[in-house]
Amino acid sequence: MSRGGAFYGGRMRNRAILRFVLTFLIFIAGLFLMMVFGSRIMDSRVWYGDEPLYILAQFVYDNYLLLGFIAWFIISIFLAVRPYRDMEKVTDAARNLARPTETPIELPRNMTDIENELNRVRENALYNERAAREAEQKKDDLIVYLAHDLKTPLTSVIGYLSLLQDEPELPKEMREKFVNIAYDKSVRLEDLINEFFEIARFNLSRLTLEESTVDLSLMLEQITHEFTPMLLEKGLTWDADIQKGVRFTCDPDKLERLFDNLFRNAVNYSYADSPISVRMAANDAGVEVTVSNRGKTIPKDKLERIFEQFYRLDPSRGTKSGGSGLGLAIAKEMAELHGGRIIADSRDETVVFTVLLPEERVKP
Repeated sequence: MSRGGAFYGGRMRNRAILRFVLTFLIFIAGLFLMMVFGSRIMDSRVWYGDEPLYILAQFVYDNYLLLGFIAWFIISIFLAVRPYRDMEKVTDAARNLARPTETPIELPRNMTDIENELNRVRENALYNERAAREAEQKKDDLIVYLAHDLKTPLTSVIGYLSLLQDEPELPKEMREKFVNIAYDKSVRLEDLINEFFEIARFNLSRLTLEESTVDLSLMLEQITHEFTPMLLEKGLTWDADIQKGVRFTCDPDKLERLFDNLFRNAVNYSYADSPISVRMAANDAGVEVTVSNRGKTIPKDKLERIFEQFYRLDPSRGTKSGGSGLGLAIAKEMAELHGGRIIADSRDETVVFTVLLPEERVKP
């Protein structure tokens, strides 16, 4: 039994005992008062033996112990049965929690605490059920969107390759153009396929850390360098200020994944021809990494949901940069696995993500 169940079960037991003792005391007091007032009534006047009231009073007086035992037995049965009736009501209410409804659970007034607890459980169950349905619906929608997006670049690749096959006399410039387009579409197709695997890994695997000590400064510099081709496509530049020689104990693959997702998000949602700022410094509180870019200001209501699984700022699927909506959710989980956290902020057409990692993982 849970601690909460034991607590409420103990309270019910104590209440039953208290009710039993109080009833017994009231019964004894009532019996005593009945005998006192009965004696006074009997002594108040002369009674005749054939009077019904006298016969009844004499019977009670002569058999008060037997009558008291009978009354005590009836009261004991009532007090013994009542908790079982209450428990039946609790059991029925608990059974209904298997399929909770919006109708509140109602129990007798003496069971208000249990009623409140069961209603809290019912509300939590309803909330979790709604959340599960929403998550499942988001995943279903995502699969439909990705399936559609898989078909689009695949159709283009097949179309341009067919042209190259069917038209051997195409000019060299035209052939190069078609090959480049087919290559770009193939890369996009690979990205979408990777998103499918990303969804499967994120939902089916239990993530654990395989730790080692790495040069975090060098890791960040290498990751920024790998994004240089993507930056050139949009005319973006790095504005990096990374403290040298910061050694950090972590799972390198998972931490790299964290920053890869943050940098990719910054590239995808930056204004063209703008800088992306990366700052990293170690201090007494740990390691702080900030990634900021110039882009559309994220409204507060969307900012609060930005780390949810499958949540996308831009619900349209036509953008080349459109992803599965898992990148930031994964980044958040990677940070928390290392005992850290991520904070998002957006104002004045600037988006800032701050990663805070714990000091105990920093190595001298």
